[in-house]
Amino acid sequence: MRTKVDLETWVRKEHFKIFNSFDEPYYSINVDVDCTTAYRRAKELGVSFYLYYLHCAITAINDIEIFRYRAISDEVFVYDKINVTHIVLRPDETFGIGFIEYQTDLNEFVAAANIEKDRILATKGLSLDLPGDNIIHFSALPGIKFTGLTHARSFGFKDSSTKLSVGKLTEVNGKKMMPLSITVHHGLTDGLHVGRFIDHYQQLLNR
Repeated sequence: MRTKVDLETWVRKEHFKIFNSFDEPYYSINVDVDCTTAYRRAKELGVSFYLYYLHCAITAINDIEIFRYRAISDEVFVYDKINVTHIVLRPDETFGIGFIEYQTDLNEFVAAANIEKDRILATKGLSLDLPGDNIIHFSALPGIKFTGLTHARSFGFKDSSTKLSVGKLTEVNGKKMMPLSITVHHGLTDGLHVGRFIDHYQQLLNR
């Protein structure tokens, strides 16, 4: 379900119109997040560390309303729920794009993710068909400790979905640190909001 935002009364009306007219309305911020507690917690629960921090990420997205806004043509909608697409690597080193519907319950989310993983592993090629606008795009580069990241983009395709990427987990002063890149549409999201997401994501990782 989604609700149309009344642009005439929306406080971000002018900001949205300016940035939405840009050829490239996206910007990225890169930080490190502390995964020490999350890593231990995933092991205690017997779940994939990847799916654990992915669930924390999509939970943080859903908890902050501004990250549920999407620009569609020249209109803005707020969705009740945001789901996630993510990368599934195949044994032949190609990848497919999996879709996971957001579930507040971790076990339900993990079960759905594993079913989707098996489906992608049984396919070949790359389909870019997206299951709606109420998604974020998530990718992991577990072998790279990056400090910056860009995304391939078709400027002819108008998109406003948030993109999250994470990198290699490394030990820093006894803590397990992981790089995080967050890419957002500036017409919808400012640095203030990105900071709130990062803080909330860290809180969820620390539970």
